[in-house]
Amino acid sequence: MADNIGTAGDLRRAREEFLAGGAAHTGLVTPDVLSSWRRSQALDVHPDRVELPFVREPDPETPLLAAATPVLRRVASDLAAQAVSVILTSADGVVLDRVVSDPAILRALDEVRLVRGYSYAEEFAGTNGIGTTLETGTPTFIRGSEHYVETLDQLACAGSPIRDPVTGRVLGVVDLTCWARQSDPLLFVLAKSAGSQIEDRLTALRNESETALLEAYLKHTRRYPGGVLAIGGDVVLMNPYLRRTLDAGDQSTLLDHAAEMAHGGDQSTAIIALPTGVSVKMTVAETITARNAQRSAVFHVHLNNHFAIAGRGSAEAIPRLAGRSSSWLRSCQQVDRCCRDRDWVVIEGERGSGRARLGQAVAQHVNPSRTVRVLRAEDFPTTDDVIAEVEAETDGDDFAVIIANVDALPDDSLDPLAAVLQTRAGRGWLAATMGTEQRSPMVDALLLPFFTHTVTVPALRHRIEDLEQLVPALLRELTRGADVQLAPEAMRQLAKLPWPGNVAQLRKVLAETVALQRSGTIGIDKLPAECRSLARRRLTRMEALERDAIVRSLQENCGSKAIAAEALGMSRATIYRKIKEFGIA
Repeated sequence: MADNIGTAGDLRRAREEFLAGGAAHTGLVTPDVLSSWRRSQALDVHPDRVELPFVREPDPETPLLAAATPVLRRVASDLAAQAVSVILTSADGVVLDRVVSDPAILRALDEVRLVRGYSYAEEFAGTNGIGTTLETGTPTFIRGSEHYVETLDQLACAGSPIRDPVTGRVLGVVDLTCWARQSDPLLFVLAKSAGSQIEDRLTALRNESETALLEAYLKHTRRYPGGVLAIGGDVVLMNPYLRRTLDAGDQSTLLDHAAEMAHGGDQSTAIIALPTGVSVKMTVAETITARNAQRSAVFHVHLNNHFAIAGRGSAEAIPRLAGRSSSWLRSCQQVDRCCRDRDWVVIEGERGSGRARLGQAVAQHVNPSRTVRVLRAEDFPTTDDVIAEVEAETDGDDFAVIIANVDALPDDSLDPLAAVLQTRAGRGWLAATMGTEQRSPMVDALLLPFFTHTVTVPALRHRIEDLEQLVPALLRELTRGADVQLAPEAMRQLAKLPWPGNVAQLRKVLAETVALQRSGTIGIDKLPAECRSLARRRLTRMEALERDAIVRSLQENCGSKAIAAEALGMSRATIYRKIKEFGIA
């Protein structure tokens, strides 16, 4: 959007007419500027002053900054005699870097917070060369009173989007800002040229990074006999052993964990439960940090579940256990086989995934006349009481006992517990549930030798198709068989959630839901606030409270964001931003 219409005075009058509630003279402003003004007004951006949030301290180690920094410095050097600043922002408008030599324009930028860490997205700053470029995805030239906020009308901003050379996704904006009275169409040309140069450097650095990753991957495939996986940027390399052994769902889960470890930094080893029940140990074998600051990694992957490859045939459901996914049925089948063979087993998985319930249901299915005890440490005053109860419940030849969360017991209780298990070896059936996170070495040293098998229970997010059976079963349990069901849109919403608390969290959600409606078809509006948010990260307690308040206000005000914002005492711009941040549906 390079063409500007009208003089500075014309633009100022057109803006004043628009803000006064009239239609701006279409011959004085471009259609793109007028559209941006309307968006800014709808977002409740203050037209008289800049109200910007500090979003975050920019990360200096990003591919975008690595590619852009030499270009920014070169352009700034070429324009050193001019009152022009060269600015780089992220895809959400946060200023990442700023190069300016003229002290007067430097002070002006500081006054309007066009500085590192602040966002110039349209929702905060209204029409401007950065935010409007991000909104339209095209180069934009905004001068003087074309800015929505009056305090910016002394400036002219030419912004050009920077796109990922492979995906085409907008990564950020390069912006040239000068005084409005000195604006020149050449500024727009220079901004577009700088954007192209940064994209060229992104391509060159990406090729360099990919070559280094390929060489490291090939080196490890020659030296390591097991699974080898490499990941970096958009590149994924997996050796034939993993492609042959793991199905598509397992491969996808493995890649998700690898990406987190490659970019997360500190974690070098992880035990991962895959959807089909396979448990793998994944270790970072080598990391590569290229000149573009992109971290890549090569992993060694070892399948360490006893049932990893065998037993891929059909499995039958166990009564009283809802779920038909292949990974869940396989876990049921494996525990069932252990119980029938009287093999002691560790049932491994995330908290709330149904480990103890699986062991209990299987034991009752195998021998309906037998009493099955589930012992949880939190149900006893002391760990000594837990051990005494284990000793009492296993004093026989046909016991069936599940010790829940044995890995959470204090280290000083493991020796006495091991002594009890030693005297019970070869008698009855014992299962212990453990988490998938790193645990005390003493658990592995003192307790694991008593258990001949380990079965991994998949997390709910890895068997999300089981919601179709789990939800009706839990509703029957919670309402004692009442005629109640979830509407299709409510079920679809539940299927979108990550469920960090697994089946236990699902049960809690449904309990809160039926507290509001105990019969008939339950719509999405009756789901708790946590189910209306699709935030990609786990919220803090304060953020969760804020999200819940916004959801309740939206429900109480028939979905009107403006009325909900007013009721909460926040601006429309803030509620729009929070809805986006929290992923409120």
